Amino acid sequence: MKVLPGWAAIGLTVAGGVGSAAQSLANAEMGERTGHPIIGALVNNTGGMALVLLGLVALPSMRTGLGVVFRTGLPWWTYLGGLCGAFFIVAATYVVPVLGVAVYTIAQVAGSSAGGLVVDRTRLAPAGRMGLTGPRLAGAMLGVGAVALAQFGRPVGDLAVGLVLLGVACGVVIAVQGALNGRVSSVGNPAAATAINFAVSSVGMVGVAAVVGVFARLGATDWPTQWYLYVGGPLGVVITVAVLLGIRSVGLLRTGLALVAGQLGGALLLDLRPGGPGASAAVLVGAVMTLLAVIVSGRATRITPAAT
Repeated sequence: MKVLPGWAAIGLTVAGGVGSAAQSLANAEMGERTGHPIIGALVNNTGGMALVLLGLVALPSMRTGLGVVFRTGLPWWTYLGGLCGAFFIVAATYVVPVLGVAVYTIAQVAGSSAGGLVVDRTRLAPAGRMGLTGPRLAGAMLGVGAVALAQFGRPVGDLAVGLVLLGVACGVVIAVQGALNGRVSSVGNPAAATAINFAVSSVGMVGVAAVVGVFARLGATDWPTQWYLYVGGPLGVVITVAVLLGIRSVGLLRTGLALVAGQLGGALLLDLRPGGPGASAAVLVGAVMTLLAVIVSGRATRITPAAT
């Protein structure tokens, strides 16, 4: 697969970030309309997996990449990125209706910054270990401060600390997912990594739905007619591919910056839409702090070889 020009990769990743904000909102609203958050998450994965199956039929590169990946014999845990994606989708359906897209995104990016510090010190990412530098620590601290600021001014009973922490956890697992999918993509290609991601995610989602008893409710569900509530899955495929193509073209750091820019811009616009919760001055400043945190954490980054 050809490497995209830098400007195209960055533009595609920014669009993927906007899509990530829209995906979280669509899945959360689907969960509200159907009476259970897990139904929104299940619809998301069903749509994404349907698109992946179509890709298996239509794209020889996906089939070829999967063959290469399975012949290489990667460690079993490298295929588990999809479970992180399932956690992210399920959690977002609970968090977004309460916090709004913007505050949820700020919490998620703060978690991603902090989680990235840990992930970059492990052998998960295909690029090896990255140095634990002062700027990266400062960026993580800025991210935590942004989450606290975004909650400023709310009555103590409305702070929803548990949901904020769940949003932070989403960011941590997304950092792990990116590293694992990146390893698979580096052996095969982005199409193969996307297929494996959604296959594993779908298994996880079916398990969650079975445990909470959602399948028994599907027949009596009053399905909404708005088309945009069903785009979460296809958006997930686009986001996954955009991130993987960005990594191949401009690297992990610039891809992360572009994704965050799209997420924050999209989240603020969605919260400011007619009928949306709006964005307070604290949320706007928190969003700026979050973007600054990502920029600061990327300065003076050094890569050290992974231990053998």
